[in-house]
Amino acid sequence: MDFTADSLLSRAAHELSPRADELIHDVEQCLRREVPELWDEPDIAQMTGENVAEHVTALLFGIEHGIEPRQIKPPTADVERARRLAQRNKPVTAMLRAFRLAQSRILDRLLEELPRFSGDAELISAATRRLLALATEYVDRTSETGVLAFQEERDHRVQRRLSVLNEASVRVGTTLDIARSAQELADLATEYFADAVAVDLLDSTTADGVMAEGALVVRRVAQRSVAEGYPETTYPEIHRELSIPPQQLHSYPDGSPTARALVTGLPSRHHFGPSVATLLVPLCAHGNTLGVAQFFRHSKPGQDEDEDLLLMQEIAGRAATDIDNARHYTQARVTALTLQRSLLPQSSPPQSAVEVASRYLPAAAQLGVGGDWYDVIPLSGARVALVVGDVVGHGIHAAATMGRLRTAVRTLADIDLPPDELLTHLDDVVIRLAAEASAEVDTESAGDIGATCLYAVYDPVASRCTLARAGHVLPAVVNRDGTVDFLDLPAGPPLGLGGLPFETAEVDLPEGSLIALYTDGLIEALDHDIEAGLTRLSHSLAQTSASSLEATCDTVLHALLPADRPHDDVALLLARTHTLGDRQVVTWDVDADPAAVARARANVSEQLTTWGLEELEYTTELVVSELVTNAIRYGLPPIQLRLIHDRTLMCEVADAGSTTPHLRRARVLDEGGRGLFLVAQLSEHWGTRHARRGKTVWAECTLDAPELFGGAALDLDLEGLPEVV
Repeated sequence: MDFTADSLLSRAAHELSPRADELIHDVEQCLRREVPELWDEPDIAQMTGENVAEHVTALLFGIEHGIEPRQIKPPTADVERARRLAQRNKPVTAMLRAFRLAQSRILDRLLEELPRFSGDAELISAATRRLLALATEYVDRTSETGVLAFQEERDHRVQRRLSVLNEASVRVGTTLDIARSAQELADLATEYFADAVAVDLLDSTTADGVMAEGALVVRRVAQRSVAEGYPETTYPEIHRELSIPPQQLHSYPDGSPTARALVTGLPSRHHFGPSVATLLVPLCAHGNTLGVAQFFRHSKPGQDEDEDLLLMQEIAGRAATDIDNARHYTQARVTALTLQRSLLPQSSPPQSAVEVASRYLPAAAQLGVGGDWYDVIPLSGARVALVVGDVVGHGIHAAATMGRLRTAVRTLADIDLPPDELLTHLDDVVIRLAAEASAEVDTESAGDIGATCLYAVYDPVASRCTLARAGHVLPAVVNRDGTVDFLDLPAGPPLGLGGLPFETAEVDLPEGSLIALYTDGLIEALDHDIEAGLTRLSHSLAQTSASSLEATCDTVLHALLPADRPHDDVALLLARTHTLGDRQVVTWDVDADPAAVARARANVSEQLTTWGLEELEYTTELVVSELVTNAIRYGLPPIQLRLIHDRTLMCEVADAGSTTPHLRRARVLDEGGRGLFLVAQLSEHWGTRHARRGKTVWAECTLDAPELFGGAALDLDLEGLPEVV
């Protein structure tokens, strides 16, 4: 029989085809020895075996039937197998080496068959050259296809990971909230590479940044599971982890994988049977371990574990940095908020002029605590000062500045300055604070301090309120008929500008009127302007005019503010006015004549009897005698004496003079000058307040009879006592 090179190869392939299984086995054994990385995992080994069988069969079939290599259809699963190798991080060189080794084994077996059918050395040589060309072309084409599929998959996976990392940078750490950042990590992970995620933070780290030695107490801060039918019940360890409620404290046993991850800061991978794996990734930032994230995988747990573990580490590292930043911010915010609240009034002092209710709401977490404040300050004559202010900016410096301004307002209020004069002095305080801040940082702009303030004084005897504002929003008044008015007050410049005047306005506030003082955070928002905010405030106040003040505060805040934190700090102060009528207040005109002192004492004694305060007659007569005598001797007419019976007994003597009485050391032989010393000894408080014309000297006595008197004579050593002028 005459053979050509092609027919000789065809006959050899035909004879070898029935023994293809032996050839496949031979090639497989060769690859197991020479390319072990293709056999180290069961699913990869099965894939490699299928690959060998299909290629041997395809090549023998093509040679037997004279099919050109470029026309031999490769196995349909060949491209998918190349992609799978890329997915499993197998090197492309292993695939190429396997092709060449398989080619070598197949060529050897075919070449062994050729001498059986022809002794023509030249023909066998030609067939050998033809066989080498066919096999090389087939392997080259197959290798090229596999490499392209392999590289496409690698590129795709790199792009996917870059995309996930990019999305993580956008979706994780969107706020300075620890729990939310952890939950964002869990949500992202369950979308891309995990069936369930649990995130725990060391509780001591959450609190103060220091992990107690030997303590591995953690708090579950985030958790998510998306796999239906997840086998928690099959694996108790997983069931325990996924059944821990949010924010619950729990601990990990010493030596457990999770405990080791927390102690060492190293990631690890653990399998629960053939179908479930857990990847443990510590959350580390700035050299500190904050907690651990556990990623549970049910479907194909072995696939992509190495690359996914690296990806999880990268994402977890970024999340840990976000959590650490949130932790530091939270600590700073808690400190500032604690300072802020400690500087605000803890309770309203007892007084009869107004009934008050107040609220303070810090801004959203990302903005930080601001400098809003309010205050209620009792004044002489049963009056009360209502204050609301707002320091520009946020953070602990704004809170500290607020505390300094509130202290300054209380100090200035204690000397009974009118509202416009008080704001003028407060303006100087802000200018000095700004200068100090600029000097400390040596930067002019860094020392800028601005604030607004509204200061109101309500007099329950006259039913009148005197107000002045420094760039602050207008107060609202709810009248007794339920209508709401915004008081038209002179604007006044914000505090800290200097050189500009402040003006006062007086309004009558009958019994039962409600005045609302607030900061701009209540009426300003991103979704509406100030006018819309004022309209909402007016409507909510009108709807709740008859409600309790506490209920009105809640209603107003609910109507004007978002469900979560407001965009700016909010301070709200509500005051419902009361009056002191004729039964509690009595006034007498006093002649500028020393003889009028006796008449004043008699009038006081009679009035105290009417009020049922006979036990205070002796004390009060002494106080009134000294105050009236001082007004006659050192003041100017007209002179008035007023008694106010409220929670205390207040004695006031007003005259048209501007001389302020004060204490000084009296000489031994001085006959006078000790009157106000007696007033100071016999009263709880005393002082002087100035008006546009004249002054008022006042003394406030308790309603309990002092033990000093008890009906006995006054026994005081007056030598060396201060003289009063």
